[in-house]
Formats: sequence, C-alpha cells, structure tokens
Amino acid sequence: MSDTTTTQPAADETAVIASRKADGPAKPKHLFRTLGASMREYTKESLLAPAFVIVEAVLEIVIPTVMATLIDQGVTGGDMDAIVKFGLILLGCAMVSLATGFLAGKYAAIAGAGFARNLRHDQFEKVQAFSFTNIDRFTTGSIITRLTTDVTNLQMAYSMMIRMGVRAPIMVVVAWFFSFRISPSISMVFLACIPILGLGLCGLAVLVHPVFERVFHTYDELNNVVDENLQGIRVVKSYDREPFEVRKFGRISERIYKDFIKAERIMSFNSPLMMFCIYASMILISWLGARQIVASGNNAALGLTTGDLTALVTYAMQILMAMMMLSMIFVMFIISQASAERICQVLQEQSTVVDPAEPVMDVADGSIEFDHVTFRYSDSSEKPVLDDIDLTIPSGATIGIVGGTGSAKSSLVQLVPRLYDVTGGSLKVGGRDVRDYDLEVLRDQVAMVLQKNVLFSGTIAENLRWGNPDATDEEIRHACRLAQADGFIQEFPDKYDTMLEQGGTNVSGGQRQRLCIARALLKKPRILILDDSTSAVDTKTDKLIREAFHHEIPDTTKIIIAQRLASVEESDMILVMDEGRIMARGTHEELLRTCDEYRSIYESQTRNSARPEELEGADATKEGENR
Repeated sequence: MSDTTTTQPAADETAVIASRKADGPAKPKHLFRTLGASMREYTKESLLAPAFVIVEAVLEIVIPTVMATLIDQGVTGGDMDAIVKFGLILLGCAMVSLATGFLAGKYAAIAGAGFARNLRHDQFEKVQAFSFTNIDRFTTGSIITRLTTDVTNLQMAYSMMIRMGVRAPIMVVVAWFFSFRISPSISMVFLACIPILGLGLCGLAVLVHPVFERVFHTYDELNNVVDENLQGIRVVKSYDREPFEVRKFGRISERIYKDFIKAERIMSFNSPLMMFCIYASMILISWLGARQIVASGNNAALGLTTGDLTALVTYAMQILMAMMMLSMIFVMFIISQASAERICQVLQEQSTVVDPAEPVMDVADGSIEFDHVTFRYSDSSEKPVLDDIDLTIPSGATIGIVGGTGSAKSSLVQLVPRLYDVTGGSLKVGGRDVRDYDLEVLRDQVAMVLQKNVLFSGTIAENLRWGNPDATDEEIRHACRLAQADGFIQEFPDKYDTMLEQGGTNVSGGQRQRLCIARALLKKPRILILDDSTSAVDTKTDKLIREAFHHEIPDTTKIIIAQRLASVEESDMILVMDEGRIMARGTHEELLRTCDEYRSIYESQTRNSARPEELEGADATKEGENR
C-alpha cells in the first residue's frame, strides 16, 4: 500500500463512535502468561536477580545471630579470640552480602529495562498488524499511553517484584524463624501484625484500583487532545484559538490532578498503618524482652540474654522493614495492575484481517468484482455503510466515483486492499476473493493515494522509495514526472535530497499529493486508487496527471474518487453514490442524460468555473431576452 493512513470516512461517523464504545477492547485474560511472553532473552537476568537477592537476604538475617554470639561469648564473656573469630565472620558475611546486593541490582535493572523494551516492541508490532476495525477500537492517545506511561509503570513494578518482591517475604519468614528460635513467645508479636496489615492493605486496594483505572483513561484523553492540537496547530493559530485549547487541556489535566489526589489520599493511610505496627511491635518486644532478661539474670541457660534481645530487636526491624517493602510493592502493584490490563488488551487483540491457511500468492490481473457486498464498521450498527453493492470492473479500466459527503465512497475502495473486510457478499480481485490472498501480496498490487496524504520525516527520495525500496534514481524521477512533481522538486536547492519535516509540513498540500501519487506509481500496481487525491492541485496539473496515467499505465485499473467532475469525466464508467448505494452508473454523457443529481453537479461546477466576463455576458443576454 502506498498510503494506508486515513481519516475515518464520514459516512458512518456516528456508528463508528458508537462501535468504539460498544465493541471496545475486551477485558484481558491470563495477564501473567501474556506479559511473561515478553521476557524472552531477559529470562536469565530475571532469574539471576532474585537468586542473588535470596543470598543477600539470608546473609543479612544470619548477621544478627552472629552478632548476638559475639556479644554473649566475646564481649560479655571477655573472650578476645571469640571477638576476632566472630568479627571476621561478620566481615565476610557483610562483604558477600554487599556483592550479591550489587549483582542483584544490576540484573534487576537489565531485566526490568529489557522487559519494558520487549513490551513496547510487542505492542507496536501488534498494532502494525491491526486492521482498521481493530484500530477503531483504540484511540491514538490510548495507544501512545499504553506504549509509554503504562509500560513505565510495569517496568518499575517488575524491577521491584524481582528484588523487593523476593527479598521481603524471605526476610519476613527467615527472620521470624530465627527470632522464634531465640524466644517463641516474643516472636508471636510479629504474627499479630500480619492480619492487621493484610486487612488494611486489601481495603486500600479495593478503594484505589478503580481510581487508577479512571486516571489512565483520562491520560488517553489528554494524549488525544495534545495529538489533535499539534496536528492542527496551524489551524489553531490561524483562528486564534490558543486560549480555548489551553482551557480544554487544563480541564482534562485538572481531572487527572483530582483523581491522583484522591488516590494518594487513600494510599496515605498505608504509612500510618505500617508505623503503628512497627512501633507497637518494638514496644512489646522491648517490654517482654526486658522482663525475661531480668527474670533469667542474663543467663542464656535460664532465659533471654542481652545478646538475644539485641538480635530480636534487629530481627524486629528487619521483619517490619520487609513488611514496609511489601506495602510499597503492594501500592506499585495496584498502580501497575490497571496498566497491565491495558497493555494486555493490545497484546491479546486479534486482527480481524488475517492471512488464510493456504494463501494465494499471485494477483492475476486488476479486475475487481463486488458481488452483493454489504459492509458495517460494527456489528452493532443498525444501518450498513455499504448496502448491496454489485459492480464489475474489468482490468485496466478507469472508474470514476462521485457523490456527496457521507456517501461511503472511501469505504468502498478501502475494501479492495482489505483495510476492512466485507460484512456480507464477496469482493474479488483478479478473479479470487480478496480473503484468499496473502495480505502482503494483495496490498503490494494495490496502491492508494488519499486526500489526506502522509509523508514522513526524511528526504524526498526516501519517502518515494516507500513505493519501491529498490527504485533507481531514474525510476524515481520518471514517476515524479508522471505525477507532475519533478518540476517543483528541481526548484529545491537539494532537489531529491531535500529533507521533509514530519507529515511533510514544509511542502504545500498540492505538492504532498503529487509526491504521494509518484510514490504510488513506483509500486507499479495492478490497481491504483486515488481518493480525492488531486483536490489540492490545479485543473491543468490534474489533467496532465490523468493523461500520464492513460499513456503510461494503460493496463492498471484506476479508481478515481473526486468532487471535481473534470477529474472523472473521461473515465470508462462513472459511479454516482448516495448513502452507501450506487444510485447511477455510466459514462459522462450517459449520466448527463439520465441522472439528475450528476447533471446538477455538472451544471453547478461548470457555472462556477466560468470566467466573470462570461457570466456578465450571459446575464446581459438573459436580461435582454426577458425584456
């Protein structure tokens, strides 16, 4: 395809908007399985990071026990050899813990960044395979948010999960085991905190998750507003609408602000709850430990010692800090859950246009046959966009299509390269149903040039080679001469090496159209579709382009949609469309005799194109006749 970027046809705009609401992305399933497929080459790092975290956590838990032994045997017992022995053990544990912590951080960073890169790649690749029906279910802003903000949220959550998500449970379980060995009764203090924290965090999750879901949907709206504003910035400035656009942006930004304030207000209860558990545990441990030390006379054989209490306090801090980590992970999980669901909606979306099991790999010719074709953008649409289209176009013919806005002219031609699939009936190209072809093979033989053409940042030559990557410089110049583009290109200082801005904004609308026509001609397609693609060029240039088509590509089937009848009056057959139906067909002369609407359009355009002096002469003659 020469240009597959298009605006939604106006024929069924209301139905399309409704379909986006009714037939939007489905609720995703199997989140972990879907997201896990994006780890791929970073699975090794994803396993190494938690492995080093486990070693680091175990060593941190062993250190307080060694410290307690050092105090009891070395400091309290006055044994210098014990102090040296256990001091060296502490140093070794600390150094190994430091090294494993560094390696855990390194591999977690690689795994998180790689996972995010794969997620972005997988989503973008999926979007490229979408049909227009799939794309209609998502907005541009929504896809951008899913590729950026949502992926960043998941990256942060994933990095936390493979580090703190592994470290915290191990710290809690193993530290509690060691504290239980020291004092079973005091260790029960930690267990009392678990149901309090569990109930509190679950309650926060239930309250805050819907708020974050709403926030990300609002982000979609914000991105849409920014995208629309930047695309139409020249119109905004020419109508002096900057204040209006700023207010519109401000209203959506205010909604995001209020939702985040609400979410943060709910989540702010997390910290006081954690601190309550921490301080309550510390007070209870100190009180119970002091009583046991006094009762035993600091005798290990009779009960708790000072070293044991020191270890218990350390374990208490480790357990409670680990629970604080779990709380932070929980908050991040709540935020990223909404992002994960939105990303999985893209990854699990199945394209409505797919290759058949045994595709046809050759398009015989450019003949087209619509056999009672019906088309709807959505199954929920009551009225079809195209209704019972029956049409046969021989290979090499030139077909003109005219009709009012909303008559489904664009919808008709978009079915040919399978940008959409027919809802009913069948559409054949080269004698075979388009659904039998390999998509790449079919679209390689169909070139579309749209009214709203898109050029990409790069040189003119690079843009033209979208039509044929292997085109020579002479082939490029020949295509541009046919499209009447070579003349203005030669006026640029860098000629074909002239850099185009994104969207081709540094060339005029007519120049963009001619460049896109040249790009389509480089494909040497069997079918060429011009969707009102010469609307921005003058009538003389339009005629020269049509003459070039007639002489240079006589075997190519040409479908020309135009508002200007002069662009189609020499066609082999002209279709007059209205409300998704072909209301008349025939040559220019036949339609002038038989179709009132076509004749009315012709007379209107002929009268409007007459020179002022001719109109004055005609008015004077008419006035004389009336007298």
